Amino acid sequence: MNNAAGVLPNLEHLNPAELKALIVSQHKLIVSRDSEIERLKLLIAKLRRMQFGRSSEKLDRQIEQLELQLEALQVNDADIVAAMPEKIASVEAVTRSVRRPLPAHLPREVRTHLPKQEACPDCGGELRKLGEDVSEVLERIPSRFQVIRYVRVKLACACCDRIVQAAAPSRPIERGVAGPGLLAHVLVSKYSDHLPLYRQSEIYAREGVELDRSTLADWVGGTSRLFEPLVEALRRHVMSAEKLHADDTPVPVLAPGRGKTKTGRLWTYVRDDRPAGDQTPPAVWFAYSADRKGEHPRAHLSKFRGTLQADGYAGFDQLYETGRIEEAACWAHVRRKFYDLQLAHKSVVAGEALERIGALYAIEKQIQARTREERRGIRNLHSRPLLLSLKQWLEEILTKLSKKSDTAVAVRYALGRWEALMRYCDDGRLEIDNNAAERALRAVAVGRKNYLFAGSDRGGESAAAIYSLIGTAKLNGLDPELYLRNVLSRIAEHPINRIEELLPWNLAASVPPAAQPAA
Repeated sequence: MNNAAGVLPNLEHLNPAELKALIVSQHKLIVSRDSEIERLKLLIAKLRRMQFGRSSEKLDRQIEQLELQLEALQVNDADIVAAMPEKIASVEAVTRSVRRPLPAHLPREVRTHLPKQEACPDCGGELRKLGEDVSEVLERIPSRFQVIRYVRVKLACACCDRIVQAAAPSRPIERGVAGPGLLAHVLVSKYSDHLPLYRQSEIYAREGVELDRSTLADWVGGTSRLFEPLVEALRRHVMSAEKLHADDTPVPVLAPGRGKTKTGRLWTYVRDDRPAGDQTPPAVWFAYSADRKGEHPRAHLSKFRGTLQADGYAGFDQLYETGRIEEAACWAHVRRKFYDLQLAHKSVVAGEALERIGALYAIEKQIQARTREERRGIRNLHSRPLLLSLKQWLEEILTKLSKKSDTAVAVRYALGRWEALMRYCDDGRLEIDNNAAERALRAVAVGRKNYLFAGSDRGGESAAAIYSLIGTAKLNGLDPELYLRNVLSRIAEHPINRIEELLPWNLAASVPPAAQPAA
């Protein structure tokens, strides 16, 4: 029997013992396949929870490979079920998964199918409605382009020859042919869905619309300039916070005239106090710089007063020395160093460190969205003793390690930042780590693989502006494409002194919320 290949023998010719053996072998195959699928799902979920750090590119590739394995298994799964006899396949489909109902918010088109018979096929009697069976199919209607023709009628006075005419409707880009919806789609496709402009151009060509990449690039640059006052308002909101998350990531940039790339930086600053029960709208502001010199974050944070949650980047040190900004270090960075050791060497010390740090995170999970005062009280009661014990243990371990060992480096990294690592315990506004900033950079990390490089420093600045608006829309639960479409339909004529009205949380009532991914 070639069951493993999905080919079943003729069931009518099998005796009971052979049928039983066939069922047992198929069951083992299904259990093994299901176990592997679940293992891959759990492993992918675990890797996605890990933070984006120095090994982010390697981690991305690992996740991609696992996703491909999972996809291959699931496709094979469907092939096996399709090859089964109809009755067995239908039972298999029911027992393997419970189908989720189709989303209630989607529009419904009802297609009623009446029997072909107009009278009873047996006796010729009149047919009356007994009931109906209803089933649903999820369908996709392809997106389509359309041309909107604006006609402005001219009217002339019969007495004095005065001519009147309605003013021309404003356009997001002056004399541009792209409407707000198309511009929003191009921006979100590039900066949220990670489709480079040349791929978008190819997709549009299949739909019968020739849009050169250079034209699309002009639209991206034009909209980013249009967004400048709005992004500035967003920056002011972010910098008025008492606590910020900060991080940066490299961006390859084409060096003009050389045909090579240089390395620019995208900096992110996140204001999000929702975990501490604060209802102030969350926001993220991105800034681009041509290099990673410390002068850039010092300029970005020149007006900021409060606590900065960040990694150990030396460029922040001068900010801390002024006294107007306090450092809150990131436990995720400490944990990551021990995790790498555990992964590479199965280190006993790293394993215990991870367990101790995990206990701190377990406390944080229980106090999400509680008030500052509650968080501070619980941390002092439960986290502080664990932290003091961890510090004492690390100091003892360090005396037993070779100074040049990787484990000693990880231990010194933690002890060297201990005061900043303890700070979250005394301030309920603070988080245990800087994951808010690292989450904001995920879109850049994924997009970077597709874009290869930005075309210029100006291109980096455009990317920063658009990432800021898209990221903030997502933080506020809005569909970024619908949000940008709304903004682009208004911003050209919107009073500059009321630009804050176009920030995501102020347009929430007129923009549908983003669909939440299934758990």
